[in-house]
Amino acid sequence: MNNAIRQYLTEQRYNTIPDETCTHIDEWLDWYQGDVENFHTYKIYNGMTTTKQKRYRLGMAKKVCEDWANLMLNEKVTINAGEYGSRLNEILQRNNFRVRGNQIVEMAFALGTAAFVEYLDGEGDVIIDFIRADMIYPLSWDNGDITECAFGSNRVSDGKEIIYLQIHRKGREENPNDEDVEPENPDTYYIENRYIDAKSGKELDPPDSVMPVIDTGYESPLFQIIMPNICNNVDLDSPLGISVFANSISQLKGCDLVYDSYMNEYVLGRKRILVPLSQAKRQMQEDGVSAPAFDPNDTVYYLLPDDRNNSQSLTEVDMTIRASDHELGIQRSLDLLSLKCGMGTGRYKFENGGVKTATEVISDKSDLYQNRQKNVIVLEAALIGMAQAVAFLDNGSIPEVTVDFDDSIIEDTNTTIDRNIKLVNAGLRSKLTAIMEINKCSEADAKKEIKRIAEDNQITGQDVDWTQMDDRNPDNQDEQEGEGIDDEPSGESAVGGVS
Repeated sequence: MNNAIRQYLTEQRYNTIPDETCTHIDEWLDWYQGDVENFHTYKIYNGMTTTKQKRYRLGMAKKVCEDWANLMLNEKVTINAGEYGSRLNEILQRNNFRVRGNQIVEMAFALGTAAFVEYLDGEGDVIIDFIRADMIYPLSWDNGDITECAFGSNRVSDGKEIIYLQIHRKGREENPNDEDVEPENPDTYYIENRYIDAKSGKELDPPDSVMPVIDTGYESPLFQIIMPNICNNVDLDSPLGISVFANSISQLKGCDLVYDSYMNEYVLGRKRILVPLSQAKRQMQEDGVSAPAFDPNDTVYYLLPDDRNNSQSLTEVDMTIRASDHELGIQRSLDLLSLKCGMGTGRYKFENGGVKTATEVISDKSDLYQNRQKNVIVLEAALIGMAQAVAFLDNGSIPEVTVDFDDSIIEDTNTTIDRNIKLVNAGLRSKLTAIMEINKCSEADAKKEIKRIAEDNQITGQDVDWTQMDDRNPDNQDEQEGEGIDDEPSGESAVGGVS
């Protein structure tokens, strides 16, 4: 599919990234899927023939990307869009954003690049597509930012395999290099919907419900690129990112090599028997030459050639399992991999024959925290752009959008509350700022909370004689009514004790 799309874009006089960049994406995909043909399949000689073996693997490439996605876009991340917030949440829920968003961030860290793409379907509903790296074809970029892009995917229509290509370009009508054509809106983006025969590469007519060219009327792209916030040292001129484990392939191999040896300690730990050639059962081959009857896949017996000094007897070998040595080696390999992937050491623990993720709270001086904050910059910009694009397609508005990320991995809530109480009591922080940090809310919402707290504090109950509540004098009932005894406060209290 990649070659067909590249050929078509070239014929349409579009320039895109070179083929060698896609080669690295294919390599990263193999590691992400946990099956690299030239590494996880190997051969071993058993004394008679060479047999093919499959290497045991830990699958740490996918595990690392899963953890990065959970640190970046989890269920506690909130996208705030003011009055448009409820409508935005409705559209995100309809597009299954909470699930697909996390998955596409995982793919971005695995393959180096991913994208959100927004458009309207035939019924006028806002659709969000989640595109992985091998479907992204940058057409133009400025200072590393992709400004025009094509997104390709495989589809089947009437039993025929076709390629659907969506081209996002700015300020051009039909032909991108036709100087005689003046764009109607040179500052807005256009979307071209192209259908290509996957086998012949011939362009097909789009369905009746799909417009060939659409003027979005929007001056920002209806796509947002996601990638790890690290330099692409594989191709310095490419606008695409690199996998978070692109420079950790040796460490991934180390994890699987040690783990494979660890598992083979148990597989081969049973007793083995060395069999002299003269003691093996022999069978006659078609050419009349006798050969030992021996199953090449049987690892219990090892066939020894005849030797003058050989005692010609069966020899038993009892292997001792080196479990602790291997477990230490696996832990060292995990620490190196974790460090190279930006998570610092100690992120993973090899216990009870499996890999576990450390659950302790990370500090703001750790490698993991600093790298997470750096990666948040890219994801935050993408989420804001996505939310504004959705609002524009929905009702033409462009709201102010903010994103609140999950900081509980850095510091628990109780610690945040206690710190703010101490700062407020010491006069080093305002109540407004403290409530904004504790509740993760805007300044306007914090002011409303302070007002409610002040109203609650006016009803203290200190002036009421509660001991006479059950012995109320009927003669004084009218006087007591209206004193606010039966009025209950709203139930809202000062957040974290800040007053």
